[in-house]
Amino acid sequence: MKKTERVNQKKRTRVELLRTARQLIEAGGHPSVAEVADAAGISRATAYRYFSTPDEMVHEAVLDAVADSVRLPDNLAMSGSVEERLDEMVAQIFRMVAENESVFRTFLATSITNDTQVRRGGRRLPWLAEALEPVRPRLSKEAFDRLIHGLSMLTGIESLVVLRDICNVDPQEGERIVRWSAQAMLAKALAEETSIARE
Repeated sequence: MKKTERVNQKKRTRVELLRTARQLIEAGGHPSVAEVADAAGISRATAYRYFSTPDEMVHEAVLDAVADSVRLPDNLAMSGSVEERLDEMVAQIFRMVAENESVFRTFLATSITNDTQVRRGGRRLPWLAEALEPVRPRLSKEAFDRLIHGLSMLTGIESLVVLRDICNVDPQEGERIVRWSAQAMLAKALAEETSIARE
């Protein structure tokens, strides 16, 4: 087998393992690597070469499922105001999480019970930074980072859990709350920076 064919075969095997893992997770399970391998019709030994632990596999399955689904539309990326860009990005992330709620709840549970304490991915951070790029020159690095970190609390499964489980609101109202909160944070950051500049 040629090198290119081997690389393509490895990609197909990985894709199939992740696709099968996601199906099992969406059904409410927390599958082992062996269970995913069996369901995918791939040998367990092969599967373990790709994923050494179930937590690693769940992590990758979730990230693969959503990696390409969040992005600014071209019109906003080119000429949208920072308020419009942030509103669109926050809304997209919230909807993506809400539409994949069972997967993300499993992901959250995995991160809490993971004995290895592997740091969770931070995809929301670059998404938010992209949305806020127009105001980066207006904010100090400390203020920009604080804004990103504050907004990150609104844009993940954690916020959905609070809104649904604690506040008992439906996803539509939850999205409105998150979008409103994001705009409030942005306005506060810009107002503080303007106040500092005047002193």
